[in-house]
Formats: sequence, structure tokens, C-alpha cells
Amino acid sequence: MAELGSGEFTYEVSGENWGNLPEDWTYKEATAVAVDAADNVYVFNRGTHPMIVFDPNGNVLRTWGDGVFNNPHGVTIGPDGSVYCVDNGDHTVRKFSAEGKLLMTLGGQHPSPAMSGEPFNLPTHMAVDPRTGDLYVADGYGNARVHKYSPDGRLLNSWGESGTDEGQFNIVHNIITDKEGWLYIADRENQRVQVFSPDGEYETQWVNMSRAACICTDHGKDPLFYVGEYFCGLSSNVKGTNLGPRVTVMDINGTVKARLSDQSYGDDPGRFYAPHGIAVDSTGSIYVAEVSWSEFGQTMEPPREPRSMQKLVRKPA
Repeated sequence: MAELGSGEFTYEVSGENWGNLPEDWTYKEATAVAVDAADNVYVFNRGTHPMIVFDPNGNVLRTWGDGVFNNPHGVTIGPDGSVYCVDNGDHTVRKFSAEGKLLMTLGGQHPSPAMSGEPFNLPTHMAVDPRTGDLYVADGYGNARVHKYSPDGRLLNSWGESGTDEGQFNIVHNIITDKEGWLYIADRENQRVQVFSPDGEYETQWVNMSRAACICTDHGKDPLFYVGEYFCGLSSNVKGTNLGPRVTVMDINGTVKARLSDQSYGDDPGRFYAPHGIAVDSTGSIYVAEVSWSEFGQTMEPPREPRSMQKLVRKPA
């Protein structure tokens, strides 16, 4: 296996598509990934079965969601094991049981007017406050807003607007909460992570990033944060280094602990194309979901061998 990182942040990389898929199955694109309390891995994708649940060794446990989704985009597992799926094709957030039973739907088949601030127009991701069960929806591509809901789906608050200043967004693409309820938002095209209180008050930002597309945390005593970043260069400097795509490991103050990959996009193990979703398990292993064809199929040379899922296994220090 290839290795990434150094010192206490050294990882072995799966290289090939992670997960023991049957030969006639495909991810096509793995748009999001989440890990439950038992370290089972939920891969939300645009291939044969939209939700594939694996054990930690990559064996398929179950699938669900066939015929339900228009365009899978984000997945989050709540503290009670419920699975929240964000579909930017039909502008919905759906809550399921772990076995795929539909429990609640937010949004509808028709989008709100673009940049109206009303939910939803091409939502991207959502998060659950572990203390209260409140829901936060990143909305997303067609809006520049975050919407806060009660656990039973009542809209409580919304904030954000288009722009580059503090508290503004340019593609609010991914959102998580920590154990204290603070919100961390991957503000992708502004190349930063913004931090907010549970009520939407701006706190700080983490900068010096490539295009921050996804974020997760390990919820440990001294939590680490993992940011998946797209390539931020142009076709003219595609051979440049330290421009992404990569995974960055940070502490709760936004201090960089490790940059995983300094190379441009490519097929080699330990390189990335477009990290679109990210999750970490109880052992510190990182799962990276990629949308290689959406990101590169029309603008740059697409990957020779489409790769949608990589697992980065943390080595003992």
C-alpha cells in the first residue's frame, strides 16, 4: 500500500476502490460517506444501489434506497443511528432508519427561488446537534444559507448570504457539529471553513486552504477535524504542488497537523481527484468519497480508472 503523511499522522492508502462490491455493481460516483457507532460505513452514491452499508472490512451488509433518490449528495448519521440523506436533485432532506425505512422528509420536489434564502434550492449536506437533536441544513448550490430545524422538522432559524465576508458563503457545501454544538461549515469556493455558534453567530474561520469541500470530526477528547479539499489550480498549472486535492488534518483551533498529499490530481494510490465526502471511524481511519466524473469529466481530462472510495488507515505512532 501507498503511504501518506508522516509521524503520528501516517496512513496506509487502499489505492483501489474500497469496498467489496460484486462485479456487476458500481458506485459511479460516491458522493458522501458516514460511519455509525459500530464503525459500519454508509456510502451514498449514484451507482447500482444508492445506499450501500459495509462492515469495517468492506463487506456489504445491506443496500437500500433504490428508486427513491434523484441525485444523491450528502449523508449524515445522527446520534440515535438515524440516517439523513440530502438529495440536491429533488431539493429534499430525508430521515431514514438504519435499515432504510423513511421517517421524515424536509423540502419538496420544487426548489425555492434561487438566492431567495428560503429552503431549499439545491441543498448539499446536513448536521445534527448531538445535545439537542436540532438539524442544520446546508443550502447549498442555489442558496447561500444554513437552516436550523427542530428534531421534528420545524424551521427555527436561517442565516447566511452570498459573498466573501465573514458569515457569507460561496457554495455552503458541507456542515458538521462538534460535541458542544458548534458548527463547522466547508465554504467551498471561498476556500475556507467557517465556525458558528448553534444560533448562527459567526465565531472564526480557518483559511489557507484549497477548495474545502467536506469536513468531519472524530469527537474525541481532543477532537481532530478532517477536511477534504478539491484542486484549486487551473489547467495551466496542473502540475503544481500543494494546490489540492488532498485531506488536511486540523485541531479544534484550526492548526494544521498534517496535509495528506501534496500532488495534483491523479490515478496513483495516495492521490485524489475530488474529495466530496469524508468520515472517520473509531480507529482513526479516514474514508474519502470522490466525484471524479462530475468534477473533471467536462472541464479537464477525466480519470482513466474512475475511483470513488478510498480508505486511509492510520498507522500506530
